[in-house]
Amino acid sequence: MVSTPVRVGFLVDGRPSDQQAAAREWASDRYDLDVIEVDDVAASTSYDVIWWHREEELRDIDEDVASALEGYVRDGGGLLLGLRAVSAVEPLGIDPVAPDAVGTASVSAPAGLLWRSVYDDHPAVEGFDGLRIPIADHGTVPFARYEAVLPAEGEVLAATVEGEHDRPVQTSVVSWHHGDGAVLGASALAFGGDPAEEIAANRDRVAAGFLESLAAGPDSRFDRPTDREGFERLRARLRDDPHRPRFHVTSPANWINDPNGLIEHEGRYHVFYQYNPAGPYHHAIHWGHAVSDDLVHWRDEPLALAPTPDGPDRDGCWSGCAIDDEGTPTLLYTGGRGRKQLPCLATATDGSLRSWRKDTANPIIEEAPTDLDILETEHWEAEFRDHCVWREDGLWHQIIGSGVTDVGGTALHYTAEDLRDWTYEGPLLVGEGPDSGAVWECPELLRLGEKELLHVSNYEDVVYFIGERGDGGFEVDSRGLLDHGDFYAPQSMAVGDGYLTWGWLPEARDNEAQWDAGWSGALSVPRRIDVDESGDLRQRPAAELKALRETQYVDSAAIDLDDERRELPASGRTLELTATMTLRDADAVTLSVFESPDRRERTEISYTAGNELVVDRSNASEDHRARSDEQRMEVTPYDEPLSLRLFLDGSVIEAFVNDRHCLTSRVYPTRDDSTGLAVAAVGGRAEIGDFSVWELGDAWPTAEERTPRSTAATR
Repeated sequence: MVSTPVRVGFLVDGRPSDQQAAAREWASDRYDLDVIEVDDVAASTSYDVIWWHREEELRDIDEDVASALEGYVRDGGGLLLGLRAVSAVEPLGIDPVAPDAVGTASVSAPAGLLWRSVYDDHPAVEGFDGLRIPIADHGTVPFARYEAVLPAEGEVLAATVEGEHDRPVQTSVVSWHHGDGAVLGASALAFGGDPAEEIAANRDRVAAGFLESLAAGPDSRFDRPTDREGFERLRARLRDDPHRPRFHVTSPANWINDPNGLIEHEGRYHVFYQYNPAGPYHHAIHWGHAVSDDLVHWRDEPLALAPTPDGPDRDGCWSGCAIDDEGTPTLLYTGGRGRKQLPCLATATDGSLRSWRKDTANPIIEEAPTDLDILETEHWEAEFRDHCVWREDGLWHQIIGSGVTDVGGTALHYTAEDLRDWTYEGPLLVGEGPDSGAVWECPELLRLGEKELLHVSNYEDVVYFIGERGDGGFEVDSRGLLDHGDFYAPQSMAVGDGYLTWGWLPEARDNEAQWDAGWSGALSVPRRIDVDESGDLRQRPAAELKALRETQYVDSAAIDLDDERRELPASGRTLELTATMTLRDADAVTLSVFESPDRRERTEISYTAGNELVVDRSNASEDHRARSDEQRMEVTPYDEPLSLRLFLDGSVIEAFVNDRHCLTSRVYPTRDDSTGLAVAAVGGRAEIGDFSVWELGDAWPTAEERTPRSTAATR
C-alpha cells in the first residue's frame, strides 16, 4: 500500500541483487515505485527521486546513462545513491573528487550514522534522540565513502559510528546541490537480513527521510557553504552554545587549528587557519579565512586553499605563511600526499585575497635534506613541514620545522632569490635531548630590535629562544614558554610598528564532546609581542581589543581581604578583568570565575606566595568529558605586585601577567548560572587594586548587526 505521493524510480542493471531486492521491497510498500533498467534511464527521468542502490563496485558508466542522470538532477530531480553507487558522483559530473575507500564493512554490533550536530534538523534525523543512530546490527555492508579525502562540492552530513566508537573520518552521508536538483550519497544504508526491531525502525526512518527530502527539492540549509552567507548560516546554528567563544577568532563551525598566512594587506587584516569542513576533528585540512578592518570585528571569507585531487597537497594543505612578493600576496604552505609533505606556493589573484592560484612547479622543494638523519615516522617518510619566510639582504630566507633522529627537533634554514629555487643552508638550531621535543613544528623567527626571537612548538609546549643568528646558527641568550596552558602553533602578523601574534587554543574536552558541540578550537586574542630594555620577552593584548568593551560592572575598585572571600557585583561568560594583586602575609589570593551560586562549579585563578599563578580546573565543570587538572605558571619574584589582565570568553580563559607571562585555559561549566565572580585571600591579608570588569561584545556580528567599515584604533 502506497503511503506517500512520492514517485521513485528504482535503478537496476540486470537481475537485482539481494540488497536491491530488499530495498525495492521496502520502498514499494511506501512509495509509487517503478523499477528502471540502467539502459532505459534516459527515457525515465520524470520521477521525484531516482534511487540507485548498488552493492557491486562501479567500474564505469555508459556516457549516455551518465548524461541522462546528470541532466535529470540538473533539471531539478533528486538522486539517492546507496552503498557503492556513491562512487558514481565523479563520472556523473556531480563532484570532481570520488570516494577513495571502496570495501565491505563487517557489522557485529549496532552501527550506523554519526550525524553532524550542525545539521540535526535534516528530515532524515529530525526527532532522533542524539547524533549516533544505529541502522545495522549484523552482516556486511558494501560501501564507497570518503576517508583520506573529502568531496570538493558536497557537504558531509554524517560519519560512522561502530558500537561505542565514533569514526569521524568514515563518511556515511554526503549532500550535493547540483543545478536545480539534489543528490544524497548514503554509503551505509543497507537492507536485507533481519535486524532488531529498533534498528530496522531507525533505518526505515532515515531512508524515508532521504527519499522525501530529495523529493521536496534542494534545501540550501544543507549545502556546503562557499560564501559569507553560508558561513553565517553555520555560525547562527552555534550562536546559543555557551561554551562557544564570542570575541575570539573561530571557524564558522567544525575544526580550527594553527593560524596561518597572517598578513595585513590593503588596510585589512587577514587571518587564515587550518580548517576541516567535514566536522570538528583534524582531517583533510583546508585553509579557512577571516578578515577584519579593525582587529576587533571579523568576517568569514571563502576557503582559501583546498586539496587538489591530483596534486602534491591531495591529502591536506597544511601550515604555512604569507609574504608580500613585490606587491603579490603569496602563500607558502606544506602539501601532503601519501607519506610525503613538501613546500608548495600559491599566489593571490586579486586584492581581496579570496582566490588563490597554486604554482605549477609545486612542490618547490623536492625532498628533505639528506645530510641529516631527518626523523621518519609511521605517517611520514620525513618530518618536514611548516614555514616561516622573510626577506633580508636581497634574499628570501625560510625555516622549516623538522626533527633529527635520536637528537631532537630542529628548524632548517633555506635561502632563495625567487621563492622557487631554494638552497639548503643547514639547521638554524637543534634541540638538546628528548625533553626538547622530537619534532619542532611551526617555527617562526622574528626580529625584535637588537634581538631575535625564535619560537617552536614541540607537540606539548611553545618554546621560545631569544638571541641572535651567528655563523654557527642561532645563539641563545634565554629561553622560556610563550604560554603555560592550552596554546599551540602561534604565528605572527607584521604590522606597522611590530608584530601581533595569534595561537591555536585546542580543546580540553574529549573527542565525543567536540563532535556533539559541532565545533572545535579557537585562536587566541592577538598579542603584541616584543622584548623590553633588558632583553626579556613581553606579551600584551592588542590595544584594539579595548574597543570590545561595552558595559563596565566594576571601575577601578580597591579590595582589602583578610583570610576571607567576597562575591563581586559582576557576572558573565564574555568578560575582561584587570587588577593588581599584592600578597601581604596571605598564602594566596584567588579570583574565582565561572562560579555557580552554590560554588559547585567554579574555576579558581590563584596568585601564591610561592610565586606561581595557578588555574585550578578541578571544579570547573560537571561534565566528565572535560579536563579537571591544574595549570601552573611561575611568576618571578620581581613581578610583585602582580598585574593581571584576564579575558573570559565562553570556554576560554586567557591570563596576561605583568605584560610578560601568559597562561591560557579551557573550561566548560555546564550550568547556566555558572557566571559569577568572587575573590578571596587564603591564610592572611592580601590587596586587590585597580580592579575593573567589563562585558565584551561580539566580534562576529550578523549581517543585520554589521556596521560600515571602521577605522582601526590607534595603538
